[in-house]
Amino acid sequence: MQNTHYKYDPETLSYKEIKRGMKYYAKRAVFHLTFGLVVSIGLFFLYVYIFDSPKEKKLKREQHELLAQYEQMNRRLDQIEQVLEDIHSRDENIYRVIYEADSIPVSVRKAGFGGINRYKEMETMPNSDLIIATAKRLDVVSKQLYVQSKSFDEIIKLVNSNNEMLRCIPAIMPINNKDLTRTASGWGWRVHPVYKIKKFHEGMDFSAPVGTEIYATGDGVVASVETSFSGYGKHVKIDHGFGYMTLYGHMSKFNVRPGQKVKRGDVIGYVGSTGISTGPHLHYEVVKKGQKVNPQLYYFQEDLDADDYERMIEISTNSNRTFD
Repeated sequence: MQNTHYKYDPETLSYKEIKRGMKYYAKRAVFHLTFGLVVSIGLFFLYVYIFDSPKEKKLKREQHELLAQYEQMNRRLDQIEQVLEDIHSRDENIYRVIYEADSIPVSVRKAGFGGINRYKEMETMPNSDLIIATAKRLDVVSKQLYVQSKSFDEIIKLVNSNNEMLRCIPAIMPINNKDLTRTASGWGWRVHPVYKIKKFHEGMDFSAPVGTEIYATGDGVVASVETSFSGYGKHVKIDHGFGYMTLYGHMSKFNVRPGQKVKRGDVIGYVGSTGISTGPHLHYEVVKKGQKVNPQLYYFQEDLDADDYERMIEISTNSNRTFD
């Protein structure tokens, strides 16, 4: 049923029928279409703003996974940097010292990359700060590895050209101590067991039964074989050349004579408790160019892994069990 619309005419006091043509209905249609289109577009953008599309969800998931991978990579870089720092320390304080090679400056070991901006293309990437920081760390570690590789190449050349020096360096422990149970006390301040005063212990003590074999720690010539009722008691000194000398104190018996040539591992005497000593043990010293040095730095030819080496240092450092 078609609706008929009327309009009141106050002049004639009557209602007149309103005639509406196609133009009216066209305007109405356009209005409704426009309104519906505006509402639809608004709802569409509202939906897009609030809810992610499947593609966006996938991209966000991939981004989250990438960030997790970068974080894991940075944790691994932390570990690698710690290992590198330990290698650098050993290189500078042991290998280069032993072979009298020039030190590599820190500025060279840890130098960055100057010049052009190597990371410019990364600046427009999402999470660019994290990506650039990780890339920089990787570059620095790569350069440090390269420098360390070249350093070891130099050390190898020194080793090959100094085989005699390598044989003479006191590079093993003077008694059989693979399980470290004979490690008594190391380098450092201790309370003297006899005098009961604080005294610097300039060597390393190894506790062992009387008669335990004592080995020359490097090739050399026996400089002296001495007997004393005080101090080191029966003791032997070996001149290894290249500025190195070792001392073996409190022996029970000698197995060498002055002027005798010895090889690393030769039995030069036996553990005792002569001189000023409170129990059977060997007191061992390393002297380089007239200065006593920590013997622990020279056990680099021992069959000890890193954990055993650290345990030996901890035992000898923390122990107050001195015998002389």
